[in-house]
Amino acid sequence: MEKNGVAEFEKQQKIREKLLKEMLQEFNEGRSKRYYCIAATVLEIGELKAALSEAKEGSKGLGIKEKSRILHSILDAVAAKKNYFLKLRK
Repeated sequence: MEKNGVAEFEKQQKIREKLLKEMLQEFNEGRSKRYYCIAATVLEIGELKAALSEAKEGSKGLGIKEKSRILHSILDAVAAKKNYFLKLRK
């Protein structure tokens, strides 16, 4: 917020919210809500958009569990490149 101001931060948060809703609508098999929330918070907007696009292309005609598995693997690959871990530590 200090760098770009409140308006730009709010704009980016709205984009993240939209992407998260899309992930939850199309790829949530009932157990991935927390995972997608973490991904939407941690990863860059461009990375999220690219992952969603790739998952949509690769999961046409598949069931929800397979679709979820595909998006998880894509997001995990993006996170691994940045040394991120997208699960909560208990």
